Amino acid sequence: MALKEYELIGKLETRVRQLILQDSNLREQCRTLEAQISERDKQIDHLKSQNSEAEARYQNLKMARMLELSDSDTRNARQRLAHLVRDVDKCIALLKS
Repeated sequence: MALKEYELIGKLETRVRQLILQDSNLREQCRTLEAQISERDKQIDHLKSQNSEAEARYQNLKMARMLELSDSDTRNARQRLAHLVRDVDKCIALLKS
């Protein structure tokens, strides 16, 4: 073989080694990215779970607030009714005398 052919074979071997190294680097990069994607998916699932819990707590607080308002309204209504009953009793007492 001629010297030129040996040089071409040498260049070819060098390029093949470079491609193998580049392939190895890309495969490692791919594994790293897949691990990052997996970690992000776990984070997303965790955040979705936290969001659902927060949503449920919010609904519970909203319901409690509505019940609290109902209790407050009930107390006010009872106080007004008691006041009206006292006024009626006073009027009856005045009518009897």
